[in-house]
Amino acid sequence: MLTKKQWEHCLAEMDRMFPDAHCELVHDNPFELTIATLLSAQCTDVLVNKVTKTLFQKYKKPEDYLAVSLEELQQDIRSIGLYRNKAKNIQALCQRLLEEYNGEIPASREALVTLPGVGRKTANVVLSVAFNIPALAVDTHVERVSKRLGLCRWKDSVLEVEETIMKKTPMDKWSKTHHQLIFFGRYHCKAQNPSCHTCPLLNDCREGQKRLKKGLVKEA
Repeated sequence: MLTKKQWEHCLAEMDRMFPDAHCELVHDNPFELTIATLLSAQCTDVLVNKVTKTLFQKYKKPEDYLAVSLEELQQDIRSIGLYRNKAKNIQALCQRLLEEYNGEIPASREALVTLPGVGRKTANVVLSVAFNIPALAVDTHVERVSKRLGLCRWKDSVLEVEETIMKKTPMDKWSKTHHQLIFFGRYHCKAQNPSCHTCPLLNDCREGQKRLKKGLVKEA
């Protein structure tokens, strides 16, 4: 397992590599971010942004999503995976916002996770990005990188990964660390063919060293 000093080195290197890491879901307000994050489940940010470019012109507020039929909303997001279920959740979420929160996205995790289609990961993204509240969302990139590095165990659950990273990272760096781990996993430590040969974290990375030793990594 990584020591605190090794993890601090990893954070410093990721900060050097991706100083401008940020949420890549295009949005103008907490409501749009919540919808975009809900749509991003098992889908790329690139595709979500392509869909929301027109979606957010048509739907500005919760009432707009409820003014159309479920079938129409499904067609508007049809290119996104699980679009039927996501459309259903969006309308249910909008209904709950109007009934419980005056149409506004609540700024607490406890309230956010009661919204249809919003789990802990989505809630953490909204808290961190929309409201600047320290939170650390664990997506596939964050989980993969933290386990490859040996910060977390392979058998750890998503919640355990989240708790470990938060425990070993200063609270004021949670949001930045979340985005930098995503960028590091998305553009460098990829699921397939990670860039181990040129990785500044190789000396601290158990998985990278094992891959190189076994010849599992192709040089760029």
